Amino acid sequence: MEILNRINNPSDLKNLNISELHKLCDELREYLIECCANNPGHVASSLGTVELAVALHFIYDTPEDKLVWDVGHQAYAHKILTGRRDAFVNNRKYKGISGFPKISESEYDAFGVGHSSTSISAALGMSVAFTLQGKNNKVVAIIGDGAMTGGLAFEGLNNAGAMKSDILVILNDNGISIDPNVGALHNYLLKISTSRTYNRFKNKIWELVGSNRLRKFFQKIIFSTKMAFFKSGSIFESLGFRYFGAIDGNNLDQLITTLSNLKEIKGPKLLHIVTTKGKGYKPAEDNQIEWHAPGTFDIDTGAILKNPAEKRTKFQDVFGETIVKLARENKKIVGITPAMPSGCSLNLMIKEFPERAFDVGIAEQHAVTFSAGLASQGMLPFCNIYSSFMQRAYDSVIHDVAIQNLKVIFCLDRGGLVGEDGATHHGVFDLAFFRCIPNLTIAAPMNEADLKDLLYSVTLPDYGATVIRYPRGYGEGVDWSGEFNKIEPGKAKIVIDGKGIALLTIGTAGNNAARAAARAREMGVPVLHYDMRFLKPIDESALEDAATKCRTIITVEDGTIIGGLYSSVCEYIASGKSGIKVIGMGVPDRFIEQGTIAELQKECNFDEESIFKMIIDVSQQTS
Repeated sequence: MEILNRINNPSDLKNLNISELHKLCDELREYLIECCANNPGHVASSLGTVELAVALHFIYDTPEDKLVWDVGHQAYAHKILTGRRDAFVNNRKYKGISGFPKISESEYDAFGVGHSSTSISAALGMSVAFTLQGKNNKVVAIIGDGAMTGGLAFEGLNNAGAMKSDILVILNDNGISIDPNVGALHNYLLKISTSRTYNRFKNKIWELVGSNRLRKFFQKIIFSTKMAFFKSGSIFESLGFRYFGAIDGNNLDQLITTLSNLKEIKGPKLLHIVTTKGKGYKPAEDNQIEWHAPGTFDIDTGAILKNPAEKRTKFQDVFGETIVKLARENKKIVGITPAMPSGCSLNLMIKEFPERAFDVGIAEQHAVTFSAGLASQGMLPFCNIYSSFMQRAYDSVIHDVAIQNLKVIFCLDRGGLVGEDGATHHGVFDLAFFRCIPNLTIAAPMNEADLKDLLYSVTLPDYGATVIRYPRGYGEGVDWSGEFNKIEPGKAKIVIDGKGIALLTIGTAGNNAARAAARAREMGVPVLHYDMRFLKPIDESALEDAATKCRTIITVEDGTIIGGLYSSVCEYIASGKSGIKVIGMGVPDRFIEQGTIAELQKECNFDEESIFKMIIDVSQQTS
């Protein structure tokens, strides 16, 4: 790492010649692969943007000039170049650095990201702020082709184009190969259109033309001619952006020249680059989807390392296999997901029933309203969205589903603490923010069998619109292969009968509670444990039983205790039960950073050991 070890901040890049910059790119890739092999992260996207990160920090004066990375999957090289080279070995680890750009982590992270399509709007805000403050700082938004499908991206483009703000948007297209217009003639035209001489001449002619009518006439001619060569840029030109590209985003020399020229051009600009996802590491180039976030892997062979002894099923696969089984029997069932068919296993239904399963792209709000439209005509949509991304579609759930009382089944994958992706991805708010909406049933299974049975039960007539949330990763290893069993809406399940102390749990956090309760009973501490299964409607008969038999109720949930199960139980007790103490265990009122799920549950005090300690402490206080 001869060159990389000399780079402590972006200013060090200014001292390198072009040959050294090329070598730096090679060393960055090597370091990225080495770190990610043992410490999982988003590999392929970041390998594809090494040259871009180097070129941006070489041309622009960061942190005064601002780089806004959309989502952040592609920002690993940026992190390494901005003083976090040594810290990168702890990327996404507990108490380590975040896997995404984060304002509080570095002055070079201009804006915190994690969800898609935010970069253009944020960059526009920065550009306007600089104008109002009389500053000439440059702002660049880097957005991927997937994130560009998000509605927020187009809202930002539309506003930036109308305001004529000085902003550069770099569209990183890693979904397709470079189209045919990237040839000798195209490169020549690009060189001319971005050159300082051409743009100075263009501006002078523009001033000489004078009248608006003449300007509009010439603009039409220029636009028509330009589109003959840059057909893919028409949509951006219509939004008020000058379009440049597409260029090879892995060609460092061309990137440096183009960015240097664009830096001098005022107004809204869009540079279309095409990169190879996984660039420089053949296994990642050959299988870009799997290598988006592959986990640990063997550098030499490219083999992704999995635990062959793992026999449990992932919750996402329980969903995927069950929905296919149900769809075979019920032709009204349709599946919808916003850009995550493999992640949520809807790809199984897409394969078997392609006409009834839809990947709508990164468009959560559309996914919900599309589902509502399907439901309005008698179909039964299962809309699968990661819990934290469902936050983006909250209005659509209220306005398009709940108010109209349409039967849409929301399957929220990644509910609860998700681990190494950190605060932007934890699905800990869903129970709370859905509980206040009328016409919604809210359920969370404790294990794989319950998830299977819930997916079946919601197809029955006595269920309306329903939210089913379940966590990321493997289940408990219970047998879920049997026949379907109906779960009555709002009906809790007693796990252990007892008295004195009641455990009321919802979702998979109940497994920690069950193990803690079993240990307590071995020590002679009787515990009543209900798996509530439903937050809404809540089983008041179970609450009554707990309040009758016990003086202390401990609630446990893998979500925020504000507004969730704890709040619901407190409301019930406050409505007429006296002398009952309620203790809430779950996610506290703060954002939780990255780490393993076990580490984060311990930090939030609802791991098995914390629950066991709470039971023992309460029993000693009341004895």
